[in-house]
Amino acid sequence: MCNLYSMTTGQQAIRELTRAMADKTGNLPPLPGIFPDYAAPIVRNQPDGRELAMARWGMPSPAFALKGRNSDPGVTNVRNAASPHWRRWLGTEHRCVVPFTSFSEHEVLADGSRPPIWFALDETRPLACFAGIWTPWTSVRKVREGETTNDLFAFLTTTPNAVVSPFHPKAMPVILTTPAEIDQWLTAPATEALVLQRPLADDALRIVARGAKRDEGGLAA
Repeated sequence: MCNLYSMTTGQQAIRELTRAMADKTGNLPPLPGIFPDYAAPIVRNQPDGRELAMARWGMPSPAFALKGRNSDPGVTNVRNAASPHWRRWLGTEHRCVVPFTSFSEHEVLADGSRPPIWFALDETRPLACFAGIWTPWTSVRKVREGETTNDLFAFLTTTPNAVVSPFHPKAMPVILTTPAEIDQWLTAPATEALVLQRPLADDALRIVARGAKRDEGGLAA
């Protein structure tokens, strides 16, 4: 689920919402279509404060998923935070938030096609964040690249709300909409932070686009 999202808000808005003190993203362009293994912005804890940085989408896969494979494209969504594989990254040093303006699922049509359908807080695509985890990792992401070392991230999922469930009945991303929720995810003990692993209220999310693999609706004309 949710293997496509967009982030079209400027860096200053991200820094203001997340209270990031440092920015290592350079000249960050709008990203209307972020797919697995793409580089995308995250905000993470660092010794000198919160940092806006780029990371590659897809955390290391569990060992059982790598049997017989010569590469690891990564896991984009994390549901079972109690699993030992994920639990090691629930400390504040590995938690992050992932800025976004909309995210996509597939809509199954009568002809069998599965075009994207886009969700956002409203039609203006205001900035929000997914609750995520990150880690530096050395692995073979793509065989043609060979072994590389990257900062990797994924975001948590939870039970879908009434807006998402008709299209994906199993899960939706964990969405944080306020500075207080972002603070809680980034700084609270794990038990308190995981309270946020719950569906967004039904009236806080809506369908804003259909059919496109990029959500251009958040871009200025």
